[in-house]
Amino acid sequence: MPSTNTYSTYGSVTKTFHWLTALLILTALPLGWFANDLAHAIYDPNIPTSESDIARAATLFSLHKTIGVTVFFVALARILWALTQTKPALLNADNKPEAFAAETVHWMLYASLVLVPLTGWIHHAATEGFAPIWWPFGQNLPFVPKSLYLSEVTANLHWLFIWVLAGSLALHIAGALKHHVVDKDSTLRRMLPGHADASEPPAQHHSPVPAFAALAIWGAVLVGGWSIGVFEDHAKGAVDAAELGDVQSDWNVEEGTLSITISQLGSPVTGSFGEWTAAIAFEEPAQPGPAGSVDVTIAIASLSLGTVTDQAMGADFFDSAQFPTAQFKADLFKTDTGYEARGPLTIRDKSVDVILPFSLQLEDDTATMSGTLELNRMAFDVGTSQPTEESLGFNVTVSVDLTAKRSE
Repeated sequence: MPSTNTYSTYGSVTKTFHWLTALLILTALPLGWFANDLAHAIYDPNIPTSESDIARAATLFSLHKTIGVTVFFVALARILWALTQTKPALLNADNKPEAFAAETVHWMLYASLVLVPLTGWIHHAATEGFAPIWWPFGQNLPFVPKSLYLSEVTANLHWLFIWVLAGSLALHIAGALKHHVVDKDSTLRRMLPGHADASEPPAQHHSPVPAFAALAIWGAVLVGGWSIGVFEDHAKGAVDAAELGDVQSDWNVEEGTLSITISQLGSPVTGSFGEWTAAIAFEEPAQPGPAGSVDVTIAIASLSLGTVTDQAMGADFFDSAQFPTAQFKADLFKTDTGYEARGPLTIRDKSVDVILPFSLQLEDDTATMSGTLELNRMAFDVGTSQPTEESLGFNVTVSVDLTAKRSE
């Protein structure tokens, strides 16, 4: 069997690409379906989940993503190979409508094989957390930022394009069976492994019209996606965070970030709180000793933590419905080496005395501080259904950076 195509037959390389792609796609689709179904229970804050549930979902998602990335590269290689080959002619070229439909579906399939894994890969790269790709590369992509909106849009496009792929694949299979069972020609046989006697196709030329038709269908798909909200920023206004009142403070926070980093399945996941207030009283002492106080109130539901945000709000974790805020009331001290905030941190219904070391730069009436604190989630009864570090690590890193100006 020759390795290259001819006018009437497919070569061994094209056949290998065809059946390898089919195997990968027919494996990835059900894996994604089962993983997504299991993930619904994990993401639902009202459904308690065990470490085994999370580990099973993570394994399925990782396998799905890894196969998806493989499909992307196989599809690119297949397209590049096809560009160098003679395109076997259609055996039904005399049936113009059927030939047009067949070539249009082929163009739809080629585009789907690239767009479906690509949107899934971008979604993964733009998202914090959950189920790594089992490749030595690919967790992040160049020019793809960690963005909740981008991850949401690409996830929606991935879902939309999967339906296009599934529909194109169904039409492709139906057409092949129609040729084999009804027409009894060699259209299907010439793609099977081994040598198949193929009849000589009728004279024909390949028109670009099916490609433009496929492009028009893709345009309609995107318009349809836009009409059902695929490109909307559903994260905006979706957070029902506790309303934090104004606070009286000697120093007004002009800009700041309050973030946490957890370890999920061995990988760091960083998120930040969008709503928090700080009442700060501070006077620089001449010698080490008391320097003031701080009272920080945090709206728990304003946390954005990638794909596990909803899960983090659940009863077994932060339980934002029952405990909408966390609070840190501390005294500030100047030490021999820097500064510390010492006091109780209250999360859920647990208060633990902690020490937050921080650096401070004072310039006229502007203060810039940065501090990091290590916590154990179990001390606050967060994630008690996961009593080991198999899925979720015990340590949580809290980081705060802010710039404040002295009140007039």
